Amino acid sequence: MQEIELMKKITEPIIKWYQENKRELPWRKGKNPYHIWISEIMLQQTRIEAVMGYYERFLKSLPTMQDLAKVDEEKLLKLWEGLGYYNRARNLKKAAQIVQEKYQGSMPKSYQELLELPGIGEYTAGAIASIAYDEKVPAVDGNVLRVISRVVASKKDVLEGKTKKKFTEKLQKIMPKQAGDFNEGLMELGERICLPNGKPNCEECPLQEFCLAKKENLTDSIPVRKIKTKRRKEQKTVFLLEYKGKIAIRKRESKGLLANLYEFPNVDEKLTKKAISDVLKKWNLEASNIEEIGIHHHIFSHVEWEMIGYKIAVETMNEEFIWVKKEELLEEYAIPGAFGKFREKI
Repeated sequence: MQEIELMKKITEPIIKWYQENKRELPWRKGKNPYHIWISEIMLQQTRIEAVMGYYERFLKSLPTMQDLAKVDEEKLLKLWEGLGYYNRARNLKKAAQIVQEKYQGSMPKSYQELLELPGIGEYTAGAIASIAYDEKVPAVDGNVLRVISRVVASKKDVLEGKTKKKFTEKLQKIMPKQAGDFNEGLMELGERICLPNGKPNCEECPLQEFCLAKKENLTDSIPVRKIKTKRRKEQKTVFLLEYKGKIAIRKRESKGLLANLYEFPNVDEKLTKKAISDVLKKWNLEASNIEEIGIHHHIFSHVEWEMIGYKIAVETMNEEFIWVKKEELLEEYAIPGAFGKFREKI
């Protein structure tokens, strides 16, 4: 009960601070639920500054729910290129189709109905319901967990599902009438003031008089996060094959990591130049020039790719690959960010 009483005290200061300090962001104009939904999915594990360009391009191409429901998957994935987690884009389309069929194209207005849509979890449902429709439900992400953990000086591991569940239940009990402003205020405070890694700007925080972590000098140890398991490491050799101005790509399998996206031909090992010649022979290709173009690391949630790239001019084409002009590659085909550093070499 003591935590609940302390949390009640932060509602008004958070709302007041947010209303006076909130950033002017495109999805905050008019509280359009479609815009809020797209922004929230894009912002998962991506910072606001990085999302802005993607968001504007996406809405320009797909301004309505109906446009999203009908979009060709390859165009959708191209619009999502660079954001990663491509299943999120696929789920957007699936959800839009359900909204078209079940809700006549209008986003459902309750938390529970939103939760039934593909790709919408508790946080996203809470954000849309509270911001667009003023439903008194919390929206708990990493920023909110950090702020609340510090306010109440919680020693519970924020990476555990039960910790998030308990904080969500407590926030539900204190949700004010201005639920959207409260939720956005907590999130914005976490992004701009109550920063991670023990470096919060406490002197600018509207909650400093209530914050137990500040009073007890615990901001460097709260929130508590358990050590993550080590990622599996994989080595790859990536081939930028070029024939008369065209680049070779291929489509990945329909299931698994980066499903249905396009990639540069590659093999699952780090090859020497001699070994590269052997691979090219298997592909019925002959090189006129081989140039190493560098090493790139890409981290997924459970695996890390260490890739070495080679730019290779070849004297024939192999129909096993798709050969596209450079402009087509940039404008039409969705190449995952994992291969982005090599694409820049074209």
